[in-house]
Amino acid sequence: MVFEPVDFIARLAALVPKPRGSLTRYHGLFAPNSHAREQVTPARRGRRTRRPPEKEPRSEAERRGAMTWAQRLRRVFLIDLETCSACGGAVRVIASIEDPAVIGKILAHLGERPAPGGPLLRPEPRAPPGPEA
Repeated sequence: MVFEPVDFIARLAALVPKPRGSLTRYHGLFAPNSHAREQVTPARRGRRTRRPPEKEPRSEAERRGAMTWAQRLRRVFLIDLETCSACGGAVRVIASIEDPAVIGKILAHLGERPAPGGPLLRPEPRAPPGPEA
């Protein structure tokens, strides 16, 4: 096939995915708008003929904050902070220490060293590369 340059670039641009979008496209029963998707997906998501009424509309912050950071860690990195490693019981997070200076003091008191490249051992910023002298 022979294309004009503008037509060729237009066809290539149509193949570039949208930013921050999913790279997987589903068709048929698994398509987002399929009437039968709810019956074939494990999460039972899909187009419903009637939606259950919401009790009260949730704010944007409530929708975004539906999953705690501990739940996100378990989902993404398989680190389960909500289950005790010794007895398997439920654990409740009562504090989160995020200040690097305080974390350093706690680790020093326990005789531990921070992990290399971790948030406590940041390398000094360097100047941008310039012409070699």
